[in-house]
Amino acid sequence: MKNIFILLGVLIITASFTHKANVNEINTYPKPEGVDNLLFYVQRTINANTIVYTLNEDKDGNLNEKEPIKVYWVKYAQGGKIDPLTYIQRNYAYGVQSKMIDAEKKSFSFEFVSYHKKQFYLLKSATDKKYHVYGYINNKLTILNNILVKIEGGTFWVPNIKYVEVKAFDPSASAEVTEIIKP
Repeated sequence: MKNIFILLGVLIITASFTHKANVNEINTYPKPEGVDNLLFYVQRTINANTIVYTLNEDKDGNLNEKEPIKVYWVKYAQGGKIDPLTYIQRNYAYGVQSKMIDAEKKSFSFEFVSYHKKQFYLLKSATDKKYHVYGYINNKLTILNNILVKIEGGTFWVPNIKYVEVKAFDPSASAEVTEIIKP
């Protein structure tokens, strides 16, 4: 379980310590808007930079079956600059590993590269015919929205993570659900 906290809180080479967030700022972090095929995003309290996870389609709208999820930075602390993940970020921290579970429906399971205990699913919704990321939050099958990692100090490679907040939508109750995970 501790690996998820390292995954989500690792302060990778492109992260900056110049902007320290306080509790009131967390609610004012920019949310990715106008992002095509947005699935979910991850934010950390060390700055407003955001890791964005989108559906990976080609120019004709066909899903990339080898890499169905595209991951990149939106660096709000640098005016909204978009950058790819570095090799280290992609392979040891924020990247995902996916596996096709139903070729006919083009459905996938995936996990973060540094945490293999929690599975998520990229599935097409029968309701809106769009892909969403599903996962069990508070023991309910939900649609993942965003993850926030509360970091207070620590070191470059091992940050002091107070908690991880996972927000999702419970379609059966038509309500937002939140799970707080403490290391």
